[in-house]
Amino acid sequence: MIAKINSGKSTAGLIRYLFDTKRAKDHTDPHLVGSFDGFAPDPGRAEDADAVRKLLVADLDLHVKQAGRLGRAPEKHVWHCSVRAAGSDRILTDEEWADIARRVVHATGIAPEGDPDGCRWVAVRHAPDHIHIAATTVRADLRTARHWNDYLTADRELAAVEKHYGLHQVVRGDRTAAKRPTRAEQEKAKRAGHQKTPRERLRAAARTAVAAATSTEEFLTVLENTEGVLVEVKRFPSGDVRGYTLALEGDTNGEAEPIWYSGSKLAPDLSWPRVSERLTATAATARPWQDAITAIEDIPRALTHDGATAGQAHITALGETLDALPLLAPAPYREELRRAAAAFERASRSRVQAENHHAARLRGAVRAMLRTPPPNSSDGTLLALLLDTLVLATAATLRWHDLHHHDQQVTATRDALTHLHVAADQAATTALATAKRAGPTSPAVRLRYERVVRVVMPEHTDRILNAGDWEALAATLARADTRGLDPVEVLRAAAQRPLDDARFPARLLAWRIQQSTHTAQAPRTMPPAPQPTPSLAPQPGGPHTRH
Repeated sequence: MIAKINSGKSTAGLIRYLFDTKRAKDHTDPHLVGSFDGFAPDPGRAEDADAVRKLLVADLDLHVKQAGRLGRAPEKHVWHCSVRAAGSDRILTDEEWADIARRVVHATGIAPEGDPDGCRWVAVRHAPDHIHIAATTVRADLRTARHWNDYLTADRELAAVEKHYGLHQVVRGDRTAAKRPTRAEQEKAKRAGHQKTPRERLRAAARTAVAAATSTEEFLTVLENTEGVLVEVKRFPSGDVRGYTLALEGDTNGEAEPIWYSGSKLAPDLSWPRVSERLTATAATARPWQDAITAIEDIPRALTHDGATAGQAHITALGETLDALPLLAPAPYREELRRAAAAFERASRSRVQAENHHAARLRGAVRAMLRTPPPNSSDGTLLALLLDTLVLATAATLRWHDLHHHDQQVTATRDALTHLHVAADQAATTALATAKRAGPTSPAVRLRYERVVRVVMPEHTDRILNAGDWEALAATLARADTRGLDPVEVLRAAAQRPLDDARFPARLLAWRIQQSTHTAQAPRTMPPAPQPTPSLAPQPGGPHTRH
């Protein structure tokens, strides 16, 4: 059920609208289903509807007029709450709607149960799937009702109503979502030929800059080098940065001035203090690609066994990893990865305050990846392993949000998983083909590695041996065998890391074994030299920047 709450100045105007059947064609059989005392006059059931409507308005306005004589009546004294059921819900009876109305006015403080001085209200039903609650906010003791945060309290009560009546349970937020573009912003973007509004485009640019930067100074530099983005840095008298605002070139107001958005207006986690906190929680690494994979593999364990604040830190860092991935992946995978990052944006925040130092290793690895070419992996297994590992971490995130009843984050994580599955399957195609070409052809050889699987992983044997990618794992074990490695020990080492959420365990094990054997045989190298700040599509001639 969804509630929508407004305030107004005219009780007569609202009642006239609620009982109108001429101009409002969807108003069928308007009538009262409940009222403050159970005896309010019903214009919908009267022969002289106009006269009865005036009586109803007078009843509702009684205390407003009394307070007005004392100069205590609020200007906006009308409280209007519409409550709508989901399209899949059964048709509720008038008695059930009356109960829902009483619960809403009680929860919001309009007319608390058992309070003889509560506000006067009526509930009008003029369509099968919703009601309107009309109330005046002056109590019988002539004080104004205390109904602050009424939308949140009504929404919380409607969640209980849904469970009580067995109705569709609406996915509810926790006030950590980024602000949605207004209708005016959407229409303006359409007129300009853009699918995304300036707010959404700037949010994506800022999130990518957070994922790419290693310091707050570099964060601003990356933004300044982003095509089409204007940056204005706010400073204290001391010269220290106190905040930043962004604007999109060409997005102007009526005075032809850029329309600026502060980081906090783009998303709660893009405020300057939150960005600063995340960028200080970064650890250096000399083997970024392997370290990133190792850190991501640890996320399912951390979400299960570490505290909530540590878990939120890992999820936030996972979101930053997805933001950075389109800059690292080959062109065929970028669109799905962008969609995954955009979906996961909502899942990366919750009411749980992150202790970001817990995810310092992953943050450092991701930032170093942007400055370090990937190790030689012509067979494509490195990217395939990274994506399949991200799938496992995202699936663990889904469980974590579900456990904490983060409904909107659960939905967002599912959407992100859908796009990650597509990208991971695309990356696996090339790697599987390469592995299978070198696979064992002799039935006797394949039987040997089947026995290895049965010994090491009896609980996963059927899923592995009956899958189409079993040949790739068999081939990988055969190559390890020819290099003098014990296939049993190699498989056992690969199976130590999370596997339960893997859709295709055979291929994930193959990627792990190939990367571990490559790493074991690769010569040790010095850490890469620092690289220039990554640029996100720089504009020729440099950025337009204000300080």
